[in-house]
Amino acid sequence: MRNEAKIHIIRMDKSVKEIQDLDIAQQHGPAKKKGDLFTIAMAEVKKYFQPRPGQTQYVSCMFLDAHWDKQADTVRGHAALGGGDDSVKLAIFGSHCLQSYPAHLEEVVPAFTDCTRTDTDYVANDCNESGSNWESANIGIGAHLHETGHLLGCPHQESGIMLRDYVTLNRTFTTREPYSTRTKQAGMRLALPKDECAWHRLDALRFRYHTCFRLPGDVVSPHSDPSIQVWTVDNGTVLATAATGVAWIEIFPEGDDVCHTWIEYADRDGNGPRQITLTEQVVREKLPEDKKKRKLKIDLFSCSGAKHTINDFSQLGSKESRVKLPDGRPGFKSSKLGFSQMEGSKPQESIFAIAWKNKEQMLRIKIYHGASLDGIEFCYEDGRSELFGMRGGKSGGSVFALDTRMGETILGFYLRAGAWVDGIQILTSAGRKSEIYGNATGGSG
Repeated sequence: MRNEAKIHIIRMDKSVKEIQDLDIAQQHGPAKKKGDLFTIAMAEVKKYFQPRPGQTQYVSCMFLDAHWDKQADTVRGHAALGGGDDSVKLAIFGSHCLQSYPAHLEEVVPAFTDCTRTDTDYVANDCNESGSNWESANIGIGAHLHETGHLLGCPHQESGIMLRDYVTLNRTFTTREPYSTRTKQAGMRLALPKDECAWHRLDALRFRYHTCFRLPGDVVSPHSDPSIQVWTVDNGTVLATAATGVAWIEIFPEGDDVCHTWIEYADRDGNGPRQITLTEQVVREKLPEDKKKRKLKIDLFSCSGAKHTINDFSQLGSKESRVKLPDGRPGFKSSKLGFSQMEGSKPQESIFAIAWKNKEQMLRIKIYHGASLDGIEFCYEDGRSELFGMRGGKSGGSVFALDTRMGETILGFYLRAGAWVDGIQILTSAGRKSEIYGNATGGSG
């Protein structure tokens, strides 16, 4: 096993001047130019690594030609961004603080105690928080680590690296802190663990189940079904199930941009229950008094790192999520998938007759699709059919026939969804699965 980071030097097909010109547009131009350096870096990384379908590369990049431009009062060839797509997760940052970084282990303490003042004739005082060499190392390493957190799936948090606590990154490596030009204080006589910069607990949970941190002995296989299903049952109760186990949930009262309240379910070995039960009362009890009556959004995470969002928890557990079957029994709706914002979207609801009477047999399903799902038509033996959506995409649609001799019925669906439903797979009572009709890699499963 390697215990050194692997570094790749990627030569771009653009000159330093072209990068600087783009950078000028990014920092001072219209909003559409803001992501140009990220887009260029993404293209170069994909060309260099050539990731295969189903393979994700995690790459944290540094623009080596970034430098301080005193006349323009800006850093050229630098952008701090993290994100990516299914093939490449990417973080980018500039090299304008590199002169302050420790080159090897023996330089760590000297680098984080170096009070040499920043000479802005030559190097940047980044955000006016890098007035000395040790503070420059904090900002440069810490901010790059922040963007690397984004590429690993971490949002902004209430504290830690994913806030801006990396201005005290030095306290993790030294016992005392020198004079700070940022705070104009003589520094700490003793840096205790409570004073250090850290990863937030929710970041640590993400890392615990992330592919990049997986160990050979971990119980959850990378090929396990990562998804979470959520639906209502009686008395306003919500069930959440995951084949790999439910790891934790994050609770967001309306108005909160970062998570302050969460519930963990996994044990010390990282194994979570396959089913949890949630009620609005239990969830709201976790909140402070001034937030208990607000609208609630809940993010659920499985032990394989998958995420499912309930945008309005009260609505999911209310009567709106229940339907009365013709024979008087209740039916229950799952949480909503997609945002219903595509042109022509309208609500539709139908109840399969087989759910309450055994008369009409379903023979086949027609799926209308192109780059996403347009519609589904359920065809019965009496010639009747039920259409959801519209007959768009592929002419005539794709047909999935049920084995009526074996009494085969629809057991459920596997969906790929993001802003809309990208693709659908049919699961049957005979254990069969159709292909994924539509975009098999769009959205999330």
